[in-house]
Amino acid sequence: MKLKIAFTGPESSGKTTISKRLAELFNGIWIEEYAREYLQLKDSYQQVELDEIARVQQEKWLIKNDLIVADTDMTVIKIWSDYRYGSCSDFIVKAYQEQQFDHYFLCKPDIPWEYDPLRENPENRDELFELYLNELQGMKRAFTILNGSIEERLSICKNVIKSLNHELNC
Repeated sequence: MKLKIAFTGPESSGKTTISKRLAELFNGIWIEEYAREYLQLKDSYQQVELDEIARVQQEKWLIKNDLIVADTDMTVIKIWSDYRYGSCSDFIVKAYQEQQFDHYFLCKPDIPWEYDPLRENPENRDELFELYLNELQGMKRAFTILNGSIEERLSICKNVIKSLNHELNC
């Protein structure tokens, strides 16, 4: 099995929890979201800094393993930039267009929002979800929507991974 999986969607929709558990379950490598590491060291940030976040995130994805599970993708950074600043840099757009994952899991925000000092959008997660859905559809990315409890989401992920593994081995 050689798979590269990405989780995407609005904040506080289960991306980190599920991606980490999925990587553990299948003995994969979990790649955390660099933005969290970067922003924890800052009191505030500017749009131009999103390019640096995107660049380092891309580097983290270069690791080699049979299963890579990414806690985030460029869709998150693109939508973040577009939504917060009304525009997106050419670097991020190019990175978004060129990213290559075998499958995306789009996390629906139907689980309770949890406070985190880095989170900015507790009230508009459904609106943001629609932006993610439109982006994935527009780019014709292979994706599965995850909804329900964490356990239900994990079950869906396991079935998709097993199906993808079967397809790759045929």
